[in-house]
Amino acid sequence: MVFLVALVLWLTRPVPYIVSSILSVTLLYALGVVESFAVATTGYASSLIFFLLALLLLGNAIADVDLDRQVAQQLLRAETTPQRTLQSIAGSILGLALVMPSAMARAVTFIPIVEQIASEFNYADGSDFEQAAFLILGHVNPIASMALMTGGGMALVTSEIINSTVRSISWVDWALLMVPPTVLLYVLATVAAIIFTTIGEARQQNHEAAKTTDSQSEGGGIAAETTQSLSREQWIVAAVTGGAVVSWIIGSFIGIPTVLPAVVAVTVLALPRIEVITATDAADVSWGIIFLIGAMLSILDAMQTTGAIQYIVDLLTVLVPFGVLAQWQIIGVLLAIAVGVRVLFSTGSAAIVVALPIVLEFGGEFGINQLYLALAVLLVVGSTTLLPFNTTAVLVSMDHGPLSHRNVATFGTVMMVLSVIVAAGTWLIYWPLVT
Repeated sequence: MVFLVALVLWLTRPVPYIVSSILSVTLLYALGVVESFAVATTGYASSLIFFLLALLLLGNAIADVDLDRQVAQQLLRAETTPQRTLQSIAGSILGLALVMPSAMARAVTFIPIVEQIASEFNYADGSDFEQAAFLILGHVNPIASMALMTGGGMALVTSEIINSTVRSISWVDWALLMVPPTVLLYVLATVAAIIFTTIGEARQQNHEAAKTTDSQSEGGGIAAETTQSLSREQWIVAAVTGGAVVSWIIGSFIGIPTVLPAVVAVTVLALPRIEVITATDAADVSWGIIFLIGAMLSILDAMQTTGAIQYIVDLLTVLVPFGVLAQWQIIGVLLAIAVGVRVLFSTGSAAIVVALPIVLEFGGEFGINQLYLALAVLLVVGSTTLLPFNTTAVLVSMDHGPLSHRNVATFGTVMMVLSVIVAAGTWLIYWPLVT
């Protein structure tokens, strides 16, 4: 019952996430589901909560010193055709994902860059170029966050659930398993976005001369901005972030907890003579999402202890004839359940927290490889955006770009199909080779 109450509150949002999350864990104790309030709040003792908080602070620090935009400008170069420019934008976003976990932050960073490039091409508002660019910023961009375990909320939540219910997985293990399928899916999605909007060769040639002239008269547009050198604060943040990444790689081999480099990096950036991270940054963190994840982890722990998850599995087994289905059909049904949950939530990480434990329980019941199943759920759920509120990056792109609700739903369906194809191919060919 507490799970259903929490689910309704999180979906309808009559109150902020923080309030509904506090209410949910309090109900666990007040209704006698758990024996003490300390047990009711066990989710907040998870290292995931502190890890996510540290990464959010680190991401804010990167944005505060404009390192994100500086890196984007260094990665991006003015190209000779709209198609090649879109490819450059997509590649730059993928590279930027290594230092900026937030897909929304990457979208906000590239929106003015895209608008400036569109202006250099003399494109009108709502052009094919802008549609393709904003589809990349909204739909394709979040895929990059799945490549690394520290890439964002969805990857962090999935890795935590894998660690607690399936097997231990390190930062390097995650990269080995997820980088190839994520990059493949990202490339396919980028190509699909360009094809989806059908940029014509004739229009490209008509605007090429104007673009070249404008770039020369304005000193090279985007490329001209790349001559700026990094400031002292940007160098510090870059060095600290790079040190954290190196520590995660080394720690995977010598057993350093993943949360430690992130906390050390945040501490260094908050030191008196550096002060890149301040009290204001701490206040600006997305506390609602942190409280929601902590509450959901607490509820899941209670559901496992009381056998509620097993009850849900047994109920679905009665409703769906799993016994007569082949294993690949069972996997398809489980992925469909995960997608159904995804459509209801405004954040992918929240959807994964709700759906993945149930899906993994089914996987265990029917002898399905739970590690592959968890990673496949992440690929599909992380790529599916059928409604604008499903992903903040899509909301931002719709607000600034020419995308319609129909564009979002149609291309979201294309993305879902591509993710299923990539997940299936990776499951059958790549993951067995590396595991």
